Amino acid sequence: MRSLTVFCNAYLAPAQYQRLTSGLAGHRLVRPEIPATSNLHAGGPEAACRDADIAFGQPDPTDIVAGVRLKLIALTSAGYARYDTAEIRNALQPRGGVICSASMVYADACAHHALQFMLSDCRQNVAAVLDQAGKRTWPKDALRDRCRLLTNSRVLIVGYGTIGARLTELLRPFHAHIVALRRKPRGDEGVPTLPLAELHAQLGKADHVVNLMPGVPETAGMFAASEFAAMRPGTVLYNIGRGTTVDQPALEAALRTGHLRAAYLDVTDPEPLRPAHPLWDAPNCHITPHTAGGYDGEFDRQVDHFLENFHRFMEGKPLADKVIG
Repeated sequence: MRSLTVFCNAYLAPAQYQRLTSGLAGHRLVRPEIPATSNLHAGGPEAACRDADIAFGQPDPTDIVAGVRLKLIALTSAGYARYDTAEIRNALQPRGGVICSASMVYADACAHHALQFMLSDCRQNVAAVLDQAGKRTWPKDALRDRCRLLTNSRVLIVGYGTIGARLTELLRPFHAHIVALRRKPRGDEGVPTLPLAELHAQLGKADHVVNLMPGVPETAGMFAASEFAAMRPGTVLYNIGRGTTVDQPALEAALRTGHLRAAYLDVTDPEPLRPAHPLWDAPNCHITPHTAGGYDGEFDRQVDHFLENFHRFMEGKPLADKVIG
């Protein structure tokens, strides 16, 4: 077995870096002087990346194109929009290169976040907390009248990958009626799954619309005024995907008219929202600062996920979370 060169620009603590080093025993690990500090931003161009066999982290897209030896690019994010380009696909294809995301690392956390959003809405927990922080008026009757059950509700999951599958598992005890939409239904999803072309037809049937779509050019503004109009009055939107998939002014308008009962957003466009952005004050708009994927042990799991795929790659086995190639 020949020794490979692994380029890593993922931001890791010393203990995690040691974990990675031990897992790559017998292979060469190289890092830039300044590692990437966020999954949302690629690192800068690095000659060490272009000379490597494998890249782990958020490599510069130009390095992937130029790195003729690069065969496995293991991302530290569930999203991969900046890498999903014809230029990168065309560069990887002749060398048999593949790109893997880290969706499995974030599936539990993002699904938990979405479920927490849904339960908070049904049980009106946010309104109760806001009252505690402000007026402290004990609004029992008003909140009880607005409480709902998640049981037997109709849930539309738009963008059905690893996170959507995990959310489906978490919703099963509530006996929710789930329909999923994805670009290419496979038939093995375990819930009725339709192509994205059915979006408008399905929006009018849902109580809860969970947006898990990636931020690629094709999805920009896919939730706009016409999509909100297609929803039944009182529908709730949850966005755990990317902020660019939602037309922010159209969302604000749907909330202000009351057509949308509420929106729960973990992602926005732009990020972070400027303090004066109107979504902060839109009625029943509840925002978390892109924390859905975070949890204690996140980066240990990143290293484990990469090492598992590294060994699969070395043994010629199918790779987890393969998204390109």
